[in-house]
Amino acid sequence: MNKPALIALTLPFLFAGCASGPSAEEQAAMVADARKASGALIQKLGGELKTALGEKGPDGAIGVCKERAPQIAADVSKQSGFEVKRVSPKNRNPAGVPDAWEAQAQAGLEKRLAAGEKPETLDTWQVVSTSTGKQFRYAKALPVQPVCLSCHGDSAAIPDGVKARLAAEYPLDKATGYGPGMVRGIVSVKRPL
Repeated sequence: MNKPALIALTLPFLFAGCASGPSAEEQAAMVADARKASGALIQKLGGELKTALGEKGPDGAIGVCKERAPQIAADVSKQSGFEVKRVSPKNRNPAGVPDAWEAQAQAGLEKRLAAGEKPETLDTWQVVSTSTGKQFRYAKALPVQPVCLSCHGDSAAIPDGVKARLAAEYPLDKATGYGPGMVRGIVSVKRPL
């Protein structure tokens, strides 16, 4: 963990006292668990997507993101005890619209990417107060891989079959125009405390 993140993580507890939230050790354990949950989602979805791309091509693999991604997220959520999902301000799935914390987290990760951090290492977390109590929030960047470009790249370069399938499946699609290494969205992980 970098020094500014560590300071941001521990500073509120120095002023508010331990009774106001989880200890640094408890937060570290939650971060480790959130990383495992986000990694499980990325690994499972990535594996199914790679298989579908090889068997059906890019237009045939769209169904994996549409049908399987929500199921995989639900399975990971159940197994981990967190609520786990993928979101992006430029969402494809209408259920993938970020809340205010998620949008801010992604913007922060994009700034860190622009400052030279490696895309695959970008994550952030925070304990936040909500109207229903405190929540642990975690975000893991979803960097664009070269294989993603056939569905998420420059719209002029997306194959016609993929464009047609996207138009049919996602009429309000905003998830194009990306280049390799850009942050396309985040895996959002949260749990009430």
